[in-house]
Order: sequence, then C-alpha cells, then structure tokens
Amino acid sequence: MEDVSFLIVDDAIFMRTVLKKLLIESDFKIAGEAGNGLQAIEMAELLQPDIVTLDITMPEMDGIQAIEKILEVSPNSKIIMCSAMGQHSKIVECIKKGAKDYIVKPFEKTRVLQAIYNVMNR
Repeated sequence: MEDVSFLIVDDAIFMRTVLKKLLIESDFKIAGEAGNGLQAIEMAELLQPDIVTLDITMPEMDGIQAIEKILEVSPNSKIIMCSAMGQHSKIVECIKKGAKDYIVKPFEKTRVLQAIYNVMNR
C-alpha cells in the first residue's frame, strides 16, 4: 500500500504527527500536511493525494467547508474525516458533502487502517 499517498489536515501539529507516524509505520506515503481548510485545498490541488484525512474543527476554514472544494480541485481524492467524540451530526453532514469515512480521536490504529481500506475499495 506504499503507493497510496496521504494529505494530513489538522490544525493541531500533535495530531498530525500521531497520524503521520501511524501511517508511515503501516508503509503509507505522506504527500503533505496542512493546518486548515484553505491550506488543504491548495495542497490537494498541488499534490493530488489518494486520501485526505481532514479534521472537522479548524481555524480559517473548517473541514466541513473544505470538503467540496477539495473534491473540485482533486476529484480522485478520498476524504476521511477526523472528529472528536460527540460530533455525530457533523460527520453525517460531511458524508453528505462527499467524505467517504471517518475516524475518531484519539486514533486507534485498527480503525484508521479499516477506514483506509474501506475508502480504497469503494
């Protein structure tokens, strides 16, 4: 699966680092990182990642607002939302806008890998 590239989007550097470490340990390629939705759109257009992990709550532009724009500039990217507990209604909204799956913080490796395989096999 090392040919699958990721764009990790989260305003918290710590959360990006945790997810990046987990993905690298699982032999995935990190194409880039972004700290908000605006950066995510620019990076997605430039990098055309296979998968975008997208935090919901971020400054400047949140993940919900960024979904459709990311898919406009990188239509083949699959989006996996990253949420905190208790954001179920926001997850539903994200799926309606085009996200393919979600993972909950703190990240569990088995759930992250399950979400990746889910979106890659759709």
